[in-house]
Amino acid sequence: MICSLILGRKGSVGFPGKNLYDIDGHPLAWYPMQAALNTVEIDKNFISTDDPELINLGKKVGFELINRPDYLATSEALGDDAYKHGYQIITDRIGERPELLILMFCNAPTITSKQISQGIQMLRDDPSADSAVTVSRYNMYSPTRARRVSSDGTLKPYIDFEHHPELENINCDRDSQGDVWFADVAVSIIRPENLDNLEYGLLPQRWMGRKILPIYNEAGLDMDYEWQIGQVKWWLDNKK
Repeated sequence: MICSLILGRKGSVGFPGKNLYDIDGHPLAWYPMQAALNTVEIDKNFISTDDPELINLGKKVGFELINRPDYLATSEALGDDAYKHGYQIITDRIGERPELLILMFCNAPTITSKQISQGIQMLRDDPSADSAVTVSRYNMYSPTRARRVSSDGTLKPYIDFEHHPELENINCDRDSQGDVWFADVAVSIIRPENLDNLEYGLLPQRWMGRKILPIYNEAGLDMDYEWQIGQVKWWLDNKK
C-alpha cells in the first residue's frame, strides 16, 4: 500500500494563513492535495494538521485526518518528527507498513501527479534507493555565492572554498560552478524505513535517507513569504 502524508499547521510567522491563501480560486493546500488524489498508485491520503480550516479542506477532498499534537505544531517543531508521528499513525490505521510514503507540505503546490508517479517508479526500479525527491535548479543561490556576516560586521564566504572541487572555475558568473540543485520539497517519495531510522538520514531533511534520487522540477518551492506568490502563479500557469 502507498500512502500520502501532507503536513500543514495553523501558525505561520513569515506568511500568516499561507496554506489557505487563494490562488486562482483555490487555497494553496488544494494543489498538492489534488496531485496526490490524481496519482493512481496512491491508495490512501492523510493530512496531519492542527488547523480547523485545513481539517475541513482535507475532509472535503477526501483526506483522512491525523490530529497534529501541540508539541509538533510550533514554529520550532521539525518536519522530521511530524512526518514520523504521522507515519506511525498511518501504520496503526492500515495495519501494515506502507510500501512507500508520499510526503508533501500544504504550502508546496509545485507538484504534479505525473512527477509523483515517476518517483514511485524510480524507487521500484532501484531497491537500493532511499527516496526520490523533486529538485529545482537555482544557480543564482549557489553556496559559492552565499555570504555570512562575521563577528566584525563584514561579509565573508559562507563556505570554505579551499576544498571546493571546482575552485578554479568559480567566478561572478552564476553558472560558473555548474548546476546547483535544491530539494524544493514539493514532494519526497520515501521508504518508511527512513522514518524508523532518522539518525541515518542526511541533513537537513533526514526523512530522505542517504541515497536520494532526483525528480527534476522547475521553479519548485514551498511558499513561506508573500513575495513568492508570483512564482507560484507562474508555475501553476506553466507547469501544472
